[in-house]
Amino acid sequence: MAIDYSLYLITDRLLVGDKDFFDAITYALNGGVTLLQVREKNIDSKNFYNIALKLKQIAREFNVPLIVNDRLDIALAIDADGLHIGQNDLPIDVVRSILGKDKILGYSASNVEEALYGEKMGADYIGAGAVFATGSKLDAGDAIGLKGLKEIVEHVHIPVVGIGGISINNLSEIKAVGAEGISLISGILSQKDTYKAAKELIQQWKKKS
Repeated sequence: MAIDYSLYLITDRLLVGDKDFFDAITYALNGGVTLLQVREKNIDSKNFYNIALKLKQIAREFNVPLIVNDRLDIALAIDADGLHIGQNDLPIDVVRSILGKDKILGYSASNVEEALYGEKMGADYIGAGAVFATGSKLDAGDAIGLKGLKEIVEHVHIPVVGIGGISINNLSEIKAVGAEGISLISGILSQKDTYKAAKELIQQWKKKS
């Protein structure tokens, strides 16, 4: 399966605001999102399952793969296209053996060592970041910066997606260091018009430098 990592949307129901959650995702997909990850925190398994199943149906309409964040059980239950895990989740080699070789497996990394380990253990792509400080979660000192992103890109042989603090104003810098795509949450979902936000981002990303 050829995956387009250009515009990778991660869901967050809280950041959608007053908009209908599923409508906001649908409009963003229509605007040009190429990969969708369902990420739910502080929610019971039944609700996560139902949300993920609905998003899988929506994503299928646009021929966009659906990735589940963290929850291997949910990914298996809805037969998602893949799973994304981080440093504190199940060991990546164990996940790969359960998930199977035909599913997409993403791995979060904030340095070269973690990225190389992810690649060695079976990841299909690396989610690298946070590239820039974002919201109240990170101080500027916690961000890996463009330098850290570039180092990861140069050391692994699988696609690298930049995540964290990315916007229309800095995405060209992410592209310039060799990332295969950008991953956003609020940069799309918090916008009044998610279709317009996604369309502007993908058009800017696809521009020839």
